[in-house]
Amino acid sequence: MTQIKIDLKNVVEKKMLPEVESYTEDLHKLLEDDTASSEDIHVIKEMESFMVELQNIVEAIETDKISDIQAEEVYGNMMDLISESESEGTHH
Repeated sequence: MTQIKIDLKNVVEKKMLPEVESYTEDLHKLLEDDTASSEDIHVIKEMESFMVELQNIVEAIETDKISDIQAEEVYGNMMDLISESESEGTHH
């Protein structure tokens, strides 16, 4: 496995997935409390789709179905997302 694929897998498994899962759990609490707005429900659906995409990235890396070029592009996008969320002062 190339370094870019290792880096991408690490950022997805150790940073992105845990944060998305945590955020989704918080949103599900709103549903349980019956305080979720239609916007919250929309965000839940988006986050659940994003979680599946992240899991698919990990699977693509593990089954060697992603090229180094694709991995670099996805890694760059992940790092952009992380820096955007950190500059906004949020963790999601």
